[in-house]
Amino acid sequence: MSVAVLRLSRHAAALSIASIALFLAMTALEFLYFQRLSGGLASLDMRVAGFTPDEGMAWLTALGRRGGEIIIVWHYLTFDLLFPALLSLTLVSLILAFGRRLSTFRAMPAQLQALFSLVLVLPYTVADYAQNFALARLLSDFQLANPDSLAFASSLTVTKFALLAIPVFVVAFFALAGQRRR
Repeated sequence: MSVAVLRLSRHAAALSIASIALFLAMTALEFLYFQRLSGGLASLDMRVAGFTPDEGMAWLTALGRRGGEIIIVWHYLTFDLLFPALLSLTLVSLILAFGRRLSTFRAMPAQLQALFSLVLVLPYTVADYAQNFALARLLSDFQLANPDSLAFASSLTVTKFALLAIPVFVVAFFALAGQRRR
């Protein structure tokens, strides 16, 4: 398995381009379509700082059943089903690619390099899919929306972004440290 992980660094550029393209498509859908469905309200999974139960309920109510079904199909069952995995592969590939420019990282055993990158990225991946599941569940059955379930979904949203910041910071640090050494 570590061999497959280590090979990802060869595809860092292609994975980055694919992640950016998918992110841009998702962002375009959000601003050009989903926010129209919700009367201009931003989707809950885009709110970096989370949302209150009242804000979550306002979004669900503004969407209604039809809007919720559209977002489930066009977001959670398509783009956001693929995006966390693609972004995770991209982050692992970038950690490895930039990390190998540093002598201390390069000196680590290959399995430790792979494990290091996976340990940094997998918590984000799990949190993002958990958050997607929680929000899709609320959209599919509005009766599940209560202050506790909305607070839980909000905490998953905040956790997702916090856990995403860790590998992004490491990639940036490795990239900058690699530039200084040249």
